[in-house]
Amino acid sequence: MSGPNLDRAALGTRVTELFRTQITGGAWPLGSKIPTEPELVEWTGAGRNTVREAIGSLVQAGMLRRQQGRGTFVVSASDLRSSVSRRAASTARRDSLELRLALDAASARIAAVRRTEADAELLGTLLRARSDAWAGGDVHERVRADSALHRAVVAATHNALLQEVYEGLLGVFEEVQLHDVTGGTDDLARLHADLVEAIVDGDPGRAADTMSTLLQPMINEAAAQQGAPGVSR
Repeated sequence: MSGPNLDRAALGTRVTELFRTQITGGAWPLGSKIPTEPELVEWTGAGRNTVREAIGSLVQAGMLRRQQGRGTFVVSASDLRSSVSRRAASTARRDSLELRLALDAASARIAAVRRTEADAELLGTLLRARSDAWAGGDVHERVRADSALHRAVVAATHNALLQEVYEGLLGVFEEVQLHDVTGGTDDLARLHADLVEAIVDGDPGRAADTMSTLLQPMINEAAAQQGAPGVSR
């Protein structure tokens, strides 16, 4: 591969950004092994230490991971996604649920305004898939199906930054949600149907309110378990 023309000014930053662009642009796909250090030195024209520091910076950011004896692999397409996810993973259940409510309610409100016919059709399909997953009884499949529906709501906002942040937090949200999908019946089926209906009907206020009705009881339960103040009604 032919190398870019890099001058010596702020070379470390420029090399780091070059590698970041390779990841975010898909030239180095998620899960792929990046070129070897000698290959990167030849490509960039930078010194070995500069290349090593640039890789280390992206490892620290959570975009790359070194595997002893195998090389360096892409583990995230976004440093924002990685940093937010790492921070959220260390928070209390109530805090994670409150963050999810803030994002989900805002997404529902926006989606009700911006959703396309294709979005509406997908939401209906995923709502049915969620119902099927609940009937199956596998808690992990229930979480997956529920997440797919909520992700589709976020996607219907057509806000790329909101989608990126949400995707970065999804693993945390799913881990927290395992607590809520073990029952024999789906007590939230009707509310999820109401949510989809509100978005399809283009009613942003009802969509946001329904999302709050879905998630607020979980927040109240988590707050009570933590002995935390400020339980909402």
